[in-house]
Amino acid sequence: MTVVSLVFIVLLLLNMPIAYVIGISSCLFFLLEPNVGFSIAAQKMVVSTQSFTFLSVPFFLTAGCIMNAAGITDRLVNFAKTLTGHLVGGLAQVSIMLSALMGGISGSAVADASMEARFLGPSMLKDGYSKAFTAAVLSFGGLITATIPPSMGLIMYGYVGNVSVGKLFVAGIIPGILMTAVLMIPTHFISKKRGYKPVNQMPPTAGELWISFRKSFWALMFPVILVVGIRFGIFTTSEAGAFAIVYAVFVGKFIYKELNFKNFMKVLDSSITDNGSILMIVICAGIFSYILTYSGAPAFLAEAIGGVTKNKYILLLGITLFLTFMGMIMDSAVNTLIFTPIFLPILQSVGVNGVHFGIIMMTVVTMGCMTPPVGTAMFSVCHILDCPTDDYMKEGMPYLIAILAEVLLIIFVPQIATGLVTLMYGSC
Repeated sequence: MTVVSLVFIVLLLLNMPIAYVIGISSCLFFLLEPNVGFSIAAQKMVVSTQSFTFLSVPFFLTAGCIMNAAGITDRLVNFAKTLTGHLVGGLAQVSIMLSALMGGISGSAVADASMEARFLGPSMLKDGYSKAFTAAVLSFGGLITATIPPSMGLIMYGYVGNVSVGKLFVAGIIPGILMTAVLMIPTHFISKKRGYKPVNQMPPTAGELWISFRKSFWALMFPVILVVGIRFGIFTTSEAGAFAIVYAVFVGKFIYKELNFKNFMKVLDSSITDNGSILMIVICAGIFSYILTYSGAPAFLAEAIGGVTKNKYILLLGITLFLTFMGMIMDSAVNTLIFTPIFLPILQSVGVNGVHFGIIMMTVVTMGCMTPPVGTAMFSVCHILDCPTDDYMKEGMPYLIAILAEVLLIIFVPQIATGLVTLMYGSC
């Protein structure tokens, strides 16, 4: 196991794609362990994909791609400008509000940040925003999608941890709204200090709000239909994903009339690539999880951590700190697949609710996408805007501090995550 760990670390430092890092190091284990046949590796690869709940991941990912091509994004941008364009730092505030609205569409922090960098980035630079500030606000804004339904991370966490995805979706709403407010606060003060002007000179009138809302109605209704449908048993999570595709095609073709056969085929092509990348990580993580269990690592960690303290808040703080670090060096999907089955039982044994931990975990591991050394959202946005990562991190520090403050608040006030779930389901 020591050799496997060393190979894993070396390949990770060589910046090899994470799926291959996990796959190669896992295969090495089977070569070095004569008592375990390679046939088990093949079995675990197949078994890791045999879940009805997991079907929702490719469904929602494809639906998000279709919605972006169906004219929904443009209407959400206009609605975000109507809501927040009059605030100091107008376009920066618009980008954060757009991330909150896009959370119910894309479900992916990296996809959201990259899309906004291409869509809003040039306009922000033209209006005098610095490259580093623009990159930071667009990248960290993408973190809102970690909890706003339908979050891909929450689906994977629910799938691995056997936690209700419907409850996780409901639990993510309040933290997602809070994250929006938390990111808008430093944006306000930085923009005021630097003289970044509003997009609109006056706050919107009731009539302007209504017109903008009406144009965005079908886009805004999607997450509502999703949560309500799952809560009242109209469809399961996987069926909701299939419904999302039908909904996106219907809205794009017959209501907004911007989806045609040509761009539909382009969307399918890109979604197949994205789904293939995720599936590769999942099947390789399936082997890695087996190796961890075989080596006794989860039991050892549980005993070691449990021996330190039984205080749930100290345990939660320690595990959150560890996951924050791991989020900086490994993909959020990999962290979710590997560490959920290790840490969730430990925390549940001391009284931490699985839904509560899920919101915290997905926030901190997804935050790694915005931070060095392997932040995918960070590198995507910096590449698009041609921004040095050193400058990006200097501008990103206020956002990082604000996010960590929110995480601490959720740790010590679990009702932020569980309150709405209890209200809708009767229990969490």
